[in-house]
Amino acid sequence: MDMVKSLFLSTVVLAACLALAAAQWTPGTASFYGGPDGSGTMGGACGYDNLYNAGYGLLNTALSQTLFNNGVSCGQCYTITCDTSQPGGQYCKPGGTSIAVSATNLCPPNSNGGWCGSGSPHFEMSQPAFEYIGSVQAGVIPVQYQRVQCKRSGGVRFSISGFNYFVIVNIQNLGGSGSVGAATVKGDKTGWIEMSRNWGANWQPITGAGLVGQALSFAVRSTGGQYIQFLNTAPAWWQFGQTYSTNQQFAY
Repeated sequence: MDMVKSLFLSTVVLAACLALAAAQWTPGTASFYGGPDGSGTMGGACGYDNLYNAGYGLLNTALSQTLFNNGVSCGQCYTITCDTSQPGGQYCKPGGTSIAVSATNLCPPNSNGGWCGSGSPHFEMSQPAFEYIGSVQAGVIPVQYQRVQCKRSGGVRFSISGFNYFVIVNIQNLGGSGSVGAATVKGDKTGWIEMSRNWGANWQPITGAGLVGQALSFAVRSTGGQYIQFLNTAPAWWQFGQTYSTNQQFAY
């Protein structure tokens, strides 16, 4: 039986390695914004506000319209490397380095000479992240990229904003696929209430149920298909403008 189990585990590991090796790189372009210290990347179209508090830090990127996908891609992770084989490749850092970044913003379609327009896979990276792979003298560099699994420190976080009956929840710091596919909320006096994406990574209940004064639980399905319930995440005395952390995290 041990031999069978060992053979099975070896097969699983081999399949995972082959899948990783077969992962395809996709051509795109990259530029940078936010200044040498990356401070200009705080906030953005995903609604994460302070990217340190939300778990993303400076290794972040804004996505072109086609990659941003109306906010579905918020929190997803990409490995990006400069492509020396393409025009502009002379501005790549030597050694073929790559950098993993998290999607935290939208690069407006008409910005940076139109590189972020619909149909163009473009990354407007924080300057500190960009400088891992390219020279800032270039402005825009050719890249190859892959979507990868996210590794996060700590658990998923829920930041609550709004007022009275208008509750907005920003869901942050997801590991695995990195992004939210569906979400529900439950007060201690309600059943589970479906939520819809308001904008970016912000979700709101589809009904105006009064949740103030109730302990809140959340259930999230990642875009990778994993479903987790985060029970009693916010106490009954929760307040707008506060973030509530959990010790649960997504693997995929």
